[in-house]
Amino acid sequence: MPILKIHVHEHTGTIILNRPEKRNALSRELLQELDKAIHDLHAERRVRAVMLSAAGDVFCAGMDLAEMHATSRESDAFARWHEDATLYRDLLETMLRFPKPLIAAVGGPALAGGLGLVLACDIVLAGPQATFGLPEPRRGLVAGIVSPLLAFRIGAGRAAYLLMTTDPIPAGEAHRVGLVHELHSAEQLWARGGQIAARCAHCAPEALLMTKRMLNETIGEHLATQLAAGAALSATARTTEAAQEGLAAFLEKREPKWL
Repeated sequence: MPILKIHVHEHTGTIILNRPEKRNALSRELLQELDKAIHDLHAERRVRAVMLSAAGDVFCAGMDLAEMHATSRESDAFARWHEDATLYRDLLETMLRFPKPLIAAVGGPALAGGLGLVLACDIVLAGPQATFGLPEPRRGLVAGIVSPLLAFRIGAGRAAYLLMTTDPIPAGEAHRVGLVHELHSAEQLWARGGQIAARCAHCAPEALLMTKRMLNETIGEHLATQLAAGAALSATARTTEAAQEGLAAFLEKREPKWL
């Protein structure tokens, strides 16, 4: 079964995360496939907008923590973790530079790195079962790459609350703080994403490209630097004893024991 599904219908491209049995966790393979899909849809001239969605009840639970924990037993663990953090950062930058509108249709929890995918999209639609959160500190980790994007989208104060409490917020609250643009029933979510993509298709592609550049490269001129710094911090956090305990506790389904 493919871990990523791609469809093109008229002017709309659709990317579906397809690891429902793993809560659509972002493995290295899935990150690479997602990056390739975005580049392929960039080259597809008839595609004017792209919708990002997911199979199953969870939009994306974040990084594949089992894969991350397994890396800790490798001799070159830090180098691998740095490569992983860079791979994820590069994917988010590719999404921010993508010249066509990206629409996230979020039907379930979008957590940690999964929330980063949502934040890298231009328009966010959410269903009633969607929640948004950054649980990294509960695992001894740091949301170094997602944090700058979160602050860029909703402001530093609201970002601090999500980052420090680690409590996920429901779709309604996410809409109130500006993380989500529209709320819809689960049945309407997909159709509404298609409607917005069709509206975008009526715009001049060059105008949309320049609009995204204005937003993400002019107004958000420091984002690239912040994402790079966040990737380094994220990789470093994975080397700590806290991270090893947090990951082990998660996999063993127990509460972590902090020193």
